[in-house]
Amino acid sequence: MSHPFPIKNKIEEERAIKVAPFKKNIRKTTPHTHQNYFELIYLSKGSGTHYIDYHKFRIHPPVVFFIRKDQIHFWDLLSEPEGYVVIIKKLFIDRSVDSELRSLLSELGGLSTLRVQDAPSIDPLFKLLSKEFEGTGEINFAVVEGLLKALLAKIREVATPYIGKERYKGDLYHSYIDLLSQPGELRNQVAYYAAKLHTTPQNLNAACRKAVAQSASVVLADHIISEAKRLLIYTDHTVSQIAFELQFNDPSHFVKYFKRHTLQTPASFRRL
Repeated sequence: MSHPFPIKNKIEEERAIKVAPFKKNIRKTTPHTHQNYFELIYLSKGSGTHYIDYHKFRIHPPVVFFIRKDQIHFWDLLSEPEGYVVIIKKLFIDRSVDSELRSLLSELGGLSTLRVQDAPSIDPLFKLLSKEFEGTGEINFAVVEGLLKALLAKIREVATPYIGKERYKGDLYHSYIDLLSQPGELRNQVAYYAAKLHTTPQNLNAACRKAVAQSASVVLADHIISEAKRLLIYTDHTVSQIAFELQFNDPSHFVKYFKRHTLQTPASFRRL
C-alpha cells in the first residue's frame, strides 16, 4: 500500500546514523513519514504542538520525542526551537555489538515522548554527539556508539517516572515489527508473516509474548488499526476504500474489526 503523504529522507544513503542541531527555521511542516529510519528529537526550547500519528503533544521543553519509521508526524511551532535530532537506521543497530545499547534503543523506541527532568546532564551529551558529525570525514563508530549509549542511559535515568518496566525484545519480534512496518499491503494473517520469517505461528506468538506480553495477532492488529487511523485522519478516502486498502474483502467486516479494537466506528473516529 502506497502512502498518500510524503516520505522525507534527512540522512545520506551511506550513513547509518546522523546527529545535528534542530533547524531553527522550522515552524510548520506537513504530515510525513521517514525513509526507513528512527528519529529521536530533543527540544530544549520552543513552544507549539507536535503531532505523532493521531496524538497531539503540547511542547513543554525540555522534552524528547521518539518517531518510528512507520509513523506520521508534523510540527506546528509557535516560537524558535532549539535542540538536536538523532537519526538512526537499522544498519547502525545491526552493526552495533553492544547489547545494552540495543536494549536501550528498543525500550525507548517504543515510547512517543518523555519530559526531561535534568536537562543540564544531557545537553552536553547531545553537543558532543553532534560535534562528531561536523565536517565530511568518517565518523568514529566506537565513539558515536559510546556517546549514544551514554545519552540514552541518561535520558532513561532522568525520565524514570515516565518509563515502564524494562522489557527484553527478541530478534524474531524485531523482525516481525520490521516486516509489518515495511511499505506494502498489511495482511490480517499471522501465518502469512510467520512464513515470511521462516518460522511457525506458534514460535512467532511466543516471541511476541516474551517481548511485549502480547500475542502476535494483537501486535498485528495494533499495526492494522494504526494504519486505519492514519488513513482516516490524513486522507479523504471512504471507509469502504480504506477497508479494501487494508485487505478487508467486506467493508462491514472492517467496521466491526475497527470497533472491536477501538470501541468506536471508523466514521465516529474520523469525526473526532
